[in-house]
Amino acid sequence: MNAAHARAAHDLITMGRVSVDVYPRDIGVPLEDVETFGRYLGGSPTNVAVAAARHGRSTAVVTRTGDDPFGRFVRRALKEYGVDDRFVSAVPGLPTPLAFCEIFPPDDFPLYFYRHPKAPDLEIRAGELDLDAIAAARVMWATVTGLSEEPSRTATLTALEAHPGTTVLDLDWRPMLWRDPGRARPLVRRALEHATVAVGNVDECEVAVGERDPRRAAAALLDLGLDLAIVKRGPDGVLAATRAGTVERPPVPVEVVNGLGAGDAFGGAVCHGLLAGWDLERLLAFAGAAGAIVASRLACSAAMPTTAEVEALLREGKG
Repeated sequence: MNAAHARAAHDLITMGRVSVDVYPRDIGVPLEDVETFGRYLGGSPTNVAVAAARHGRSTAVVTRTGDDPFGRFVRRALKEYGVDDRFVSAVPGLPTPLAFCEIFPPDDFPLYFYRHPKAPDLEIRAGELDLDAIAAARVMWATVTGLSEEPSRTATLTALEAHPGTTVLDLDWRPMLWRDPGRARPLVRRALEHATVAVGNVDECEVAVGERDPRRAAAALLDLGLDLAIVKRGPDGVLAATRAGTVERPPVPVEVVNGLGAGDAFGGAVCHGLLAGWDLERLLAFAGAAGAIVASRLACSAAMPTTAEVEALLREGKG
């Protein structure tokens, strides 16, 4: 790789799901009764790229949209958020996915995916990947949902294998997005062979390694060869483990408006902390505060906090 190419490398490249989130402006109202909605950029790895960009990181997302107005909105929104869209392409004949939610704070946020007949982000093909750019990125982030169907499955595994550095697998378990959820565990294990970091909640850890207890789940992930395992425990906070030890952090207290997107803010902040070389205590405190800020807001991508906002919450003693 020449020096110019190296200088142009991204801090973070994420890969996988994208959507247009259509969220109600009415809180505590069933979807069938909502009259006014907001439209936002969405999809977990897309949100992670946005979140890291808010912390000044050079980010890009590898995904596909429909060849339609919503696809054009996705690319425009990515640019507005400072995310490189050069690896986003359209799939003729497939609509850009939509995601609707209902908002019943503090802990009920039903989510409805419209990804039929097939989501274009599952049409990412290995032969079309810019593997040089992926390999050059300082951090690469992929998701388990990307393993749910071909050709995305092979493309995701190819990208993970191509990346020589910090490679994060978001355990991202959405069983409704799998034709055959029973196939997930062996595919997740294959992906974990090429990851250095895993991030997931207790349900996702159970799918990956058969363990729900956070400490046992983290230990099982490390036993697979990972350097870092992060287990999100919802109202009980978060646990992170390396071979050197384990760190636990309580949740950051906020008034929850919409819990969707908090995990993506957490993920983008984790990437920022990994890039900065922070210790686990600082990384978890910062990521937890970032997630809490988004939980206190309505949207996902549009709600991602800046570094200054996260640090202000930490100074208040809530992180």
